[in-house]
Amino acid sequence: MAILLAAVLLGSPTLTVSSAATAASSSVPPVTTISLTAHAYKPSAAPGSTDDYHCTLVNPHVAENSYIISSQFVPGSAEDHHAALFLLPPSLAATAERENDGGRGWTCFGLPLPSSDLAGLGAVPLLTFWAPGAGVDNFPKGSGVTLPAGSEVVMQVHYNLLVGDRPVKNKLVLHTVPASTPLLPLHLDLMLAPPDIPCPTGVTGPLCDRATSLANLGQRFGQSVVAEVNGIEALCGNNPSDPPEGDSTSCMSRIDKSGYIVRTYAHMHLLGTAFTMVLNPGTPEAKTVLSVPNYDFHDQRSYNLSTPIPVTAGEPIKVTCTYEPALAQELPLLRKAPPHFVTWGDGSTDEMCIGIAWTSSVLPNSHDSI
Repeated sequence: MAILLAAVLLGSPTLTVSSAATAASSSVPPVTTISLTAHAYKPSAAPGSTDDYHCTLVNPHVAENSYIISSQFVPGSAEDHHAALFLLPPSLAATAERENDGGRGWTCFGLPLPSSDLAGLGAVPLLTFWAPGAGVDNFPKGSGVTLPAGSEVVMQVHYNLLVGDRPVKNKLVLHTVPASTPLLPLHLDLMLAPPDIPCPTGVTGPLCDRATSLANLGQRFGQSVVAEVNGIEALCGNNPSDPPEGDSTSCMSRIDKSGYIVRTYAHMHLLGTAFTMVLNPGTPEAKTVLSVPNYDFHDQRSYNLSTPIPVTAGEPIKVTCTYEPALAQELPLLRKAPPHFVTWGDGSTDEMCIGIAWTSSVLPNSHDSI
């Protein structure tokens, strides 16, 4: 039975901490549950768009180094389109606190950081990703995500104002164990591919021109987002001014660290229909790491692999996303928007192609109780 240790009301966000241990086995470490409720926020669309990306900083008040073994983002309402949760190290927490506007957060299209003078995205590792259909996010047994003392969490939430603009109060629950617990820390590899989806045959409009559509993206979310699109194109070896077009996109990345892939994830928006992640593609050693042949935006989830896949640093890994452009004229949430050439973007009517692989340095023990 959980024993309530503290319930601290910080005006808002709200922090609740509890701890539970299994008395039957002294070898099982105590699991601490941290419940964080963010300030209520009323979404407000960017000019000319129906989307809002808003970041909120929440402080779990972690006094000692820990591992996160599971998490759960609880959306406040149907306006929540998707959310990314990032760990903010102690070295960046003070700066972020100053810009958090008394807990009210900041607008954060693209990067989740509150200021351009902070370090890049690599300094704030992704903890978890929520989308409709997701529930409790349990990391594979025997592994966890490191949570240094003094860390905070950035909730980057995408609100879709085509659904509504009611005030939203989101919640995050973390389950942690002490860093002395013999767990394997997980390393995250992020793989991106740039969608370049023309208007379907027979569909016309001024935004069906890619350059015009990209300019519109910049008007909606700022020129930094256009630079992000061009950067992803270049990273994948494409000419940012004239990338390949079609109803699928692929990009080759490299495994960052040797070990075992134990967990995977795929993310697209509403046009997405299929996803694959393949190790060593086009070779006799090719191995499909993840295949989602019937992708459904409303039923996204992480996949803990029953059989971890060994990988070596530098090995090529390829993600491919497939789309159905005609859905833009069929789905109620998309047909309200004018026909347009679809690129990478933060909006509900834009697209993404994201693959994530978590690796551990050695093979986790399947019999571990945590």
